[in-house]
Amino acid sequence: MNSNGATGTLDTLIVGGGQAGLALGRLLRGQGRTFLIVDAFPRVGDAWRQRWDSLRVFTPAKYDGLPGLPFPADALSFPTKDDVAAYLEDYARTFDLPIHNGVRIEHLRREGDRFIATADGLRWEARNVVVATGCSQAPKLPEFAAELDPSIVQLHSSQYRNLQQLQDGPVLVVGRGNSGAEIGLEASRAHPTFVAGRPGAEIPVKHGPTAARYFLPLVRFAGMHILTLSTPVGKKVAPAFKANAAPLIRTKSKDLEDAGVRLVPRVTGVENGCPVTADGTRLEVANVIWCTGFRDDFSWIDAGMLDGGGLPRQWRGVALDTPGLFFLGQEFLYAATSATLPGVSRDARYLAGKLPAPVHREAASATT
Repeated sequence: MNSNGATGTLDTLIVGGGQAGLALGRLLRGQGRTFLIVDAFPRVGDAWRQRWDSLRVFTPAKYDGLPGLPFPADALSFPTKDDVAAYLEDYARTFDLPIHNGVRIEHLRREGDRFIATADGLRWEARNVVVATGCSQAPKLPEFAAELDPSIVQLHSSQYRNLQQLQDGPVLVVGRGNSGAEIGLEASRAHPTFVAGRPGAEIPVKHGPTAARYFLPLVRFAGMHILTLSTPVGKKVAPAFKANAAPLIRTKSKDLEDAGVRLVPRVTGVENGCPVTADGTRLEVANVIWCTGFRDDFSWIDAGMLDGGGLPRQWRGVALDTPGLFFLGQEFLYAATSATLPGVSRDARYLAGKLPAPVHREAASATT
């Protein structure tokens, strides 16, 4: 018996209590299902709270609400990461969603027509499981990062909060995606700064309220309806979208150059404890911030439910080989917006309509 004081078999277990899991939970509540959301973070919204202090979302507030609750901000404003965290916490409270925080599922397997999930001595049974752990599962670092001189401060973007974490001296930001550009610009205010990586695409307008009114609706439409796995162009760009950084949105290359940031080729290795770029330049820096993205980590799911590469075989989040298993919130799950606040609601509605009809209502909880 868990803290909810209930026993039995769940209709649906949702693994992950970020925006994807909460949006689906709201929809399942409306269907009258018995379900539970489990999340590794101590508090709803912590996945956002633990990002760097100055982070703001790129989408205006009018697109950031989840089903049933608009985002409480000016429609053309861009919420901070703490605004989003507070909204998610309020969302869970408003709809009284059953959430068990501080629980990281260690193993998921299938027994007959039920799934068994275990974590720290707890055990849940469920007819359906939705993996809503998102696309920021495990920080990705190059192997040669371990070869850097121990005196260099190294942080992955998931660990970076503010400039107070850095020591005196030059900063190298590795990665020219949006995280790298924004953190690089911030670092340049107090340190000589390099940003390394291949130049990519950039949106052709200045980010801000005007773009939110006239340009970003077009971007949203394209990301929701054109760049999908149901269109030829979407199928073509999906692999590159997952493998490469998204186009720069708020901070562009010119903004970095105007701030005195040196843009250098990608980092390919280490020489005498210092990072080396593709043109052979050795950068003597005191700090390195790895904005190198994340990798999927489904190692806790029984290998028989994944493909040979440890990834799910699915279509629009519905597992192709394991009835009752679903995925939500992954990068380009169905569309370019699938991992974003504007896109996750549509994917959640689709999955809510694909779950098998509940057998009957039961209370359910973890057992020890």
